[in-house]
Amino acid sequence: MMGPAHSLSGAAAWLGVGAAAAAAGHTMPWPVLVVGALICAGAALAPDLDHKSATISRAFGPISKGLCEIVDKLSYAVYKATKSAGDPRRTGGHRTLTHTWLWAVLIGAGCSAAAIFGGRWAVLGILFVHLVLAVEGLLWRAARVSSDVLVWLLGATSAWILAGVLDQPGNGAGWLFEAPGQEYMWLGLPIVLGALVHDIGDALTISGCPVLWPIPIGRKRWYPIGPPKAMRFRAGSWVEMKVLMPAFMVLGGVGAAAALNFI
Repeated sequence: MMGPAHSLSGAAAWLGVGAAAAAAGHTMPWPVLVVGALICAGAALAPDLDHKSATISRAFGPISKGLCEIVDKLSYAVYKATKSAGDPRRTGGHRTLTHTWLWAVLIGAGCSAAAIFGGRWAVLGILFVHLVLAVEGLLWRAARVSSDVLVWLLGATSAWILAGVLDQPGNGAGWLFEAPGQEYMWLGLPIVLGALVHDIGDALTISGCPVLWPIPIGRKRWYPIGPPKAMRFRAGSWVEMKVLMPAFMVLGGVGAAAALNFI
């Protein structure tokens, strides 16, 4: 799928988690719901860091472009080193390593560890990166006609304000993980969820997605999971733009209302 659909699906997924938590009697503090949805929307773009034309690869100028080159080469090297006899030949790393459950878990765990051991500046960094991506994905029309600097300023300002809100007692810094020193450990959860939602979205397209790697399926270790071919669509097609994106908006709205006990 394209970036906007990925971001919308990520936000809707976290709002759905919030609705499930409320139904189970563990309502999220509203800052956790909002920040988690924005992080998840941004994280849903992150697996495409292996593609030079992707939103995330352009979002932070030379830094993200350089990182894209590294991730693409790393992904391709891992693919060549681990592919089975049934896996096809490839010339690049797109939709390989970064599109797996293992990558999602490792990135989420790394961000949780950074939030715990890196202190406030690490938290601000995590928020900044994902809020910039959320702006690029959710407000794609405005972002495309704005300068990168304005988007970065919006991300930095939002990160500073939201971190201040979360720091207030009862607002969610210690949500879910309440032991001393575990504040913001939950930040890794929407990051994992966003990456997995991205993979599921790509699995619906013609190419499928090797989300289960390194678990082998048949003669392939990089098996492209997906529904029957008749149910798949091309990225950017009318199915994505006219059906899935409106559906994500509706589901996100319903999830938010349920998470906040409005329905």
